[in-house]
Amino acid sequence: MKRGLTNFSGHCFLMIFLLLANPGFIQLLAQPWGGPYGPVETNYTMPLISGSIYFVSPDGKSENSGEVFEKPATLEAAVAKSKTGDMIVLRGGTYRTGNLKFNQGITLQPYKNEKPVLKGTYIARGWKKISDDLWVTSWPRLFPGEPEDWWRRDREEQRTPLHRFHDDMVFVDGRFLQSTGSAEAVDTNTFYIDYGNKLVYIGTNPANRLVEITAFNVAIHRICKDYNGRSSDSIGPVIRGIEFTQYADTAILIEGTYPEGLTDEYEYGNDVRGTVLENCDISYCSRIGAYLMGDSLTIRNCKVSNTSTEGIYLVGVSDAILERNVFMRNNIEHLTGYFPAAVKIFNQCHRVTCRDNLVTDLPNSNGIWYDVGNVNGIFVNNWLENVGNARNEKYSVFQYMSGFFFEISKGAICAGNVFLNCDNGSFVLNSCDVELYQNTYINSKAAFGRTDRNPADDHFGWHSETAPGVGERDGHCFMNNLMVRDDKLYAPLLEVWQLPVLCDTLHTLQLGMMDHNVYVKHAEKDTSALIVWSTVDEDSCLYLFNSPSELNEKHPAFSAHDMYFDHYEQTVFQDTATKNFRLSDDFPGLRAAGMLPAKISKILGIETGTDNYIGAYPLLRRD
Repeated sequence: MKRGLTNFSGHCFLMIFLLLANPGFIQLLAQPWGGPYGPVETNYTMPLISGSIYFVSPDGKSENSGEVFEKPATLEAAVAKSKTGDMIVLRGGTYRTGNLKFNQGITLQPYKNEKPVLKGTYIARGWKKISDDLWVTSWPRLFPGEPEDWWRRDREEQRTPLHRFHDDMVFVDGRFLQSTGSAEAVDTNTFYIDYGNKLVYIGTNPANRLVEITAFNVAIHRICKDYNGRSSDSIGPVIRGIEFTQYADTAILIEGTYPEGLTDEYEYGNDVRGTVLENCDISYCSRIGAYLMGDSLTIRNCKVSNTSTEGIYLVGVSDAILERNVFMRNNIEHLTGYFPAAVKIFNQCHRVTCRDNLVTDLPNSNGIWYDVGNVNGIFVNNWLENVGNARNEKYSVFQYMSGFFFEISKGAICAGNVFLNCDNGSFVLNSCDVELYQNTYINSKAAFGRTDRNPADDHFGWHSETAPGVGERDGHCFMNNLMVRDDKLYAPLLEVWQLPVLCDTLHTLQLGMMDHNVYVKHAEKDTSALIVWSTVDEDSCLYLFNSPSELNEKHPAFSAHDMYFDHYEQTVFQDTATKNFRLSDDFPGLRAAGMLPAKISKILGIETGTDNYIGAYPLLRRD
C-alpha cells in the first residue's frame, strides 16, 4: 500500500468516517487535502524509453557498461555517458558522490522500491585527541565562504558571526553540528575549522562514532553549455525517488539565464525546460536544497528540510507547479539579514502554482515567498503551520516571518489555505492585484503593506524596477476569510499599513474590495485592536479598529457584511484536537460568505451549486 511521509491522520479519519456514516454527504475538492504530503512509497517499473537504461550501484565498477543488471556501473560513469532519452536506474544504498555534471534530458530513478541515498560527505578518520573534550583531524576538502555583498555586516554581524557563511558541515552519528568561531568554543554541539591549516575540531569523542564532513558542494548539476562532446538539448532531468543529503552548498542545481532588470519572459526560461523532481528527499544542504531555473518545472511529493538560506529556490521560472510537498526546518544555521524562505520564487517568475503543500516547523524562516517581479502566482489549498516565533513581540513588521509572502510583484490568487500559528499567515508587500479568498487564519495575521521603495535608492539595485510603481501598489481583495485568535495571539488579525512618508502624497487605499470576512476572538483578557488600517484624512494616517463595523463606519464600501464574535466561548471548528478546521454546524458565522468570482471557483475546484462558505473548508451538504 502506498503511504505518505506526512499525513494529518486524525482529520482524514474523521472525514472518511463522516462520508461512510452519512452517504448523503459529499466532500468537495476545495480545501487542504490532509495528505499524504512528501515522498510516497513507489515500486518503480522500467518504462519504455527511447534511449538506453544504465544500472548503477554504490559498489558498481566504472569499467562496466551498466547495461546488464548483474554488472552495474558507477553513478559517475553512467551520468558521464548518458544522453537524452536515457535512464539511470539506481540500486539502493549510499552513494558518496557529487559534482555530477550533464547537459542532457536524462532520467534518474531507483530500482523498484529500493532507497538510493546520495551523500555529499566522506567519513572522517585519523582523529587526534587534544584534550578530554576536543579532537582534531586534517581535512583537505573545505568550502570557505563569505556573505553576499548586499548583507549588512554593520547591522547583523553581532547576531550572525562570519564563520556561519562558510559552507562546510559536520555530522556525528547523523546529528548536525553548528559552527563556532574558535577551537576553545567547541562543545558537543559545535565544530570549528582552521582554514589556514585545514583542520577540523569537534567536541565529541569520535571513537565508535560515524563522523561525516562535507566533501562535495553539489550533487546534480545540469549545465547549459557544451559538455562531454555534446550540446545542451534544453531538456530538464527527471529525478524520482532519490534522497540527497549533506551537501556543502546545493543538492540539485539546474542552470539557466538569469534576468537582469525588467525582462520579457520569453527572453529567459528556455535554456532548460521540463525538469521534474518527484518523491525526492532533500536535506542538510549548507545553503540551498535545490536551485532551479527553466520553465515548465514540476516538484511533486518531495520533502525538503534542514536547509539554510532556502529549501527550494526558483529563479526566472514560468509555468511551474509545486504540489503535495513538505517544506520544513529552513535556516537551521539561524542566519540573520539573509531573508530565508523554505521556498523562494524569485526574479520574474510567471504563473507559478503552489498547491496542496505542507509548510511547517519554520521558527527562523519564511514559508513560501514570491519575491521580485513575479506575475500571476497561484497559491491554493496549502497548509502552513508554525512559521516564525515572534508573533506577540513588538518587532518591526519586517522582522516577522510569513507563511505566504508576496513582495514587489504583480497579481496573485491566495485561496483555500490554512494558516496556523504563523507570525503572518499572509503578507503582501509593495505589490498589486493580490486576491485572498477562502483562507482560514488561526493565530495568524493577514498583512498588506507598502513603502516608498523605488529604483532610485533600492539597496538591491534594479529589483524594484520589476514592481508596481509606488502609486500602483493597490487593487487587493480580501473576502470570505475566517480569522480566529485565542490566548496564543495578542495582536491585530488584519494589518493594512503604509509608511508615514507616504501619507501626505499617496491617498489611494490598498484594498479594492474587502467584505464577508468573519473575525473571532476567544481570549477573555484580549484588549488588543482587531484591525490596523492606514488611510489618509484630516485626522490621522493610521487607525486602530476594534471591530469591522468601526471600519465600515469609516469606509462604507468595506466590511458591510463582515461578522465579528468577541470573547466567543463556543466552538468554531469541528475538532481542533485533530486539526479538523471545518466549521462547526452551530457556528453563527457559518453562512456569512459572499458569492465567489467564477475564476476563484475554478481554481479551487468548487462544484457548481456549492453553498457559499467561510474559510478554507466548504460546507458538507446532503444531496
